[in-house]
Amino acid sequence: MQHSFDFAMLLGGKYHDWLISGFLLSIRLLLAALVLSLLVAVVIAVMRLSDWMPLRVAGAAYVESIRNIPLLAHMLFWYFGAPEVLPAVVRKWLYSQNIEMMSALIALVLYTSAYMAEDIRSGIRSIPSQQMEAGRSLGFSFLRTMHLVILPQSLRLVVPPLISQTLNLWKNTSIAMVIGVAEMMFQASQVESLTFRGFEPYAFATAGYIALSMLITLCSHAYERRYPLRGA
Repeated sequence: MQHSFDFAMLLGGKYHDWLISGFLLSIRLLLAALVLSLLVAVVIAVMRLSDWMPLRVAGAAYVESIRNIPLLAHMLFWYFGAPEVLPAVVRKWLYSQNIEMMSALIALVLYTSAYMAEDIRSGIRSIPSQQMEAGRSLGFSFLRTMHLVILPQSLRLVVPPLISQTLNLWKNTSIAMVIGVAEMMFQASQVESLTFRGFEPYAFATAGYIALSMLITLCSHAYERRYPLRGA
């Protein structure tokens, strides 16, 4: 039997509202995870380049351990596993809050920052070492030289790979559905379960992922035209 596309489902009514709310929640999850991932990634990258060996070892251990665990395992651990080792009063408070969103955010930040840290570290290493030496000779500490001299230059160089990581992060938000976060894929699944119509809700979700991915890609192209890399 030929399938007829039900536009009314996507243009109005409660199912439309569910899908739109899921799309907006996915965007909020993306933005929150992106900001936190960048902050954590900068710290880890600087740790990996520190003169103090324990910091270098800790940074390397973080990157290698996080990147070798699937994101799905991170999601399940932070939602089902981690709360079990917390005191009962803390666990009760977490379950009274939006623990699904918090668990998804922690998993996404840890996972994404491990990859971003390597991109940022590569950008820092591309800056001539003489600039670090010049900063230290002026009396700046390692961290102050990083903050004032190295990071402003290196972060500009690593914007293109960081945008690629942002694309990956946007797609990875869909995995949050496995722990009950009411993002776009979760809402599409709910609509399909209640209406027995899978094409419309999943077409909406597909279009949503494509639309924002294209917007991120256009931002990347605009940045590359505005700030071409040296030698390009």
